[in-house]
Amino acid sequence: MATAYVLINTDMGYEGEVLKQLKEMQGVKEVYLVYGVYDIIAKIEAESMEQVKEIITWKIRRLEKVRSTLSMIVME
Repeated sequence: MATAYVLINTDMGYEGEVLKQLKEMQGVKEVYLVYGVYDIIAKIEAESMEQVKEIITWKIRRLEKVRSTLSMIVME
């Protein structure tokens, strides 16, 4: 199982909307609103690292109100 944590910045005022979209996304196991430099933290799990990268690149980063992300890959 491949795992990554993704720190997400959203457009101001759209944190809740992005949080809701992430909760419905396959591969997103946990998601939280946080205070600080980032708005949301999401835990991603998939069968392979390639699938994790696809979720981050083609799903999370493509959400309309996502401004930026920082991905941290968990070492096995």
